[in-house]
Amino acid sequence: MDDTRGLDPDGAIAREGSTARVTPAFSPVVEAARARIAAEFGDALHSAYLYGSVPRGTAVPGTSDLDLQLVLREEVTAEQRAAARRTEAGLDAAFDQVDGVGILLGSVRDALSERERYDFGFFVACLCTPLLGEDLADRLPRYRPTSLLARETNGDLHLVLPRWRERAARAETADERRALGRGVGRRLVRTGFTLVMPLWGGWTSDLGESAEIFGRYHPERLGPMRAAAAEGRSPSGDPEVLGELLDGLGPWLAAEYRAAHGEKAPR
Repeated sequence: MDDTRGLDPDGAIAREGSTARVTPAFSPVVEAARARIAAEFGDALHSAYLYGSVPRGTAVPGTSDLDLQLVLREEVTAEQRAAARRTEAGLDAAFDQVDGVGILLGSVRDALSERERYDFGFFVACLCTPLLGEDLADRLPRYRPTSLLARETNGDLHLVLPRWRERAARAETADERRALGRGVGRRLVRTGFTLVMPLWGGWTSDLGESAEIFGRYHPERLGPMRAAAAEGRSPSGDPEVLGELLDGLGPWLAAEYRAAHGEKAPR
């Protein structure tokens, strides 16, 4: 574990990732993503970013996905969402190194807004690695591991759980359950980590490390949190595992979070 706890010397959260950390196996994927994004979005694109395991240098060929955040100059349109889906599908089909491609879309106005300062703004400034265009981190504040940051990043778990349960009920295939399980596992671990983040006094996005840090403060829930981390990394598609996360760990975590940090401001 990094002795700096993911912080700069002044105590602010250090930015994760770098294009220099992208491993040779994923370099062609990243270069293709850069070219396809530029071709699809043209002048409408303000900036593009990598996030997740690829820019952290921890991606595993054939297992890890490619995550991208695009920031557009104006509000996102239906046509641009369709272009993102085409880009996802094209990259996923072209490269065996990645197990799925995900592209998030947002606008400059949202990223710099007061409402999103401790959510979307934090995400871009600290968890995203610049790939194309002007880096919005230069126009955003420095962030520290506070209760305010915890509330605005993950203080809506109680609202997300019912939607997950609806998706689980509709899921008919193992692939659908695996896709849901990956997202549920990752979100629960990140929420568990940010629950205790102000006490620990640092930042990490590593799922295994996050689960272990959470377990220092809630050892009675470490087993389920480790299970969530495992599902986030390599989802099983097992409905029983998914049910335990949605009906066991999830509701407990949502209640603890609201008690400790309050609810995320309405969006």
